Amino acid sequence: MIETERHPFEPFLPAGAVILFLGSFPPQPKRWCMEFYYPNWLNDFWRVCGLVFYGNRNHFVTAGEKRFDVDRVKAFCTEKGMALYDTATAVRRLQDNASDKFLEVVEPTDITALLDRLPSCTTVVTTGQKATDVLTEKYGCAAPAVGKSEAIRIGGRTLRFFRMPSTSRAYPLSLEKKAAAYRGLFKAVGLIG
Repeated sequence: MIETERHPFEPFLPAGAVILFLGSFPPQPKRWCMEFYYPNWLNDFWRVCGLVFYGNRNHFVTAGEKRFDVDRVKAFCTEKGMALYDTATAVRRLQDNASDKFLEVVEPTDITALLDRLPSCTTVVTTGQKATDVLTEKYGCAAPAVGKSEAIRIGGRTLRFFRMPSTSRAYPLSLEKKAAAYRGLFKAVGLIG
């Protein structure tokens, strides 16, 4: 019998957040370099944010260590109005790895309830195929092309739904090309000029 894992983090929902990032589910704790979203040192989400906002892929890296500075990451997300959670609240790992391909979603997240706590949110973003599949299945909508958006109705609200390239190194796209895609997202949402 494969054990069911509950999500290890509370949703990160800063007041005034305008964008909600939804991944699939955190990797196992042995793969974390910090206790926060996108905690795997080999995931480039925080490097992409560093490149886009500060022109420095290592902006969120703790100098001389293989970990991200969780306090700097949280302050950045709060300042920019970025909320974070995942599309699954409980999963089973069908293999002992971090691959979404082997995640079985036991309990999808109640995205409507999350958005009820984010009245300023106008945009929902999925950061990988599994997250996109869970969201489109739950709300019966088509998935946008990677890097693009479509309108989505959730809880009586119409929001922009962006499907972004995964920041996992397993996704076959260079860091610079991922950053370019995310730059387009942040520009469309108004977080950068």
